[in-house]
Amino acid sequence: MSNKAGQRNTYVPPEGTRDAEVMLIGQNPGHEEVKKGKPFVGRSGKYLDAILLKNGIDRKKLYITSVVKQGTPHNRKPTEEEIQYWMPYLVREIKLIKPRTVVLMGTVAWKIPRFEGIRYIETYHPAAAMRFPRIREKFEKDIRELKKYSM
Repeated sequence: MSNKAGQRNTYVPPEGTRDAEVMLIGQNPGHEEVKKGKPFVGRSGKYLDAILLKNGIDRKKLYITSVVKQGTPHNRKPTEEEIQYWMPYLVREIKLIKPRTVVLMGTVAWKIPRFEGIRYIETYHPAAAMRFPRIREKFEKDIRELKKYSM
């Protein structure tokens, strides 16, 4: 598989159940995600798992995906061209899953189209939350809030 940036064999499919009430959307898969073929399994994924567990949220009941479905060189932020290339796939995922709540993790995810009848929670990406205390505080608060709307 190839995209506009010339990346090959770095596609990472979404993970989760088709009847998920909650969808988590990140920006793009990192090195570990590409290597394992699963979203959020690297350092930020382990942190995300810990915060979900701390709040009694079962990852297996979520649908987890990314705006851009392929790794980017040196895990850089996706370009506008890459985002636009993958956006129709993400829109189809949202329409297929029909989540009640969508958690937009990071500035790339904040830009997605919004659909009526879905609650959106804009938060930071787990990688940023790991690095910066103020961001971590907001991220963890947003995940606590998520518990009210799910499970």
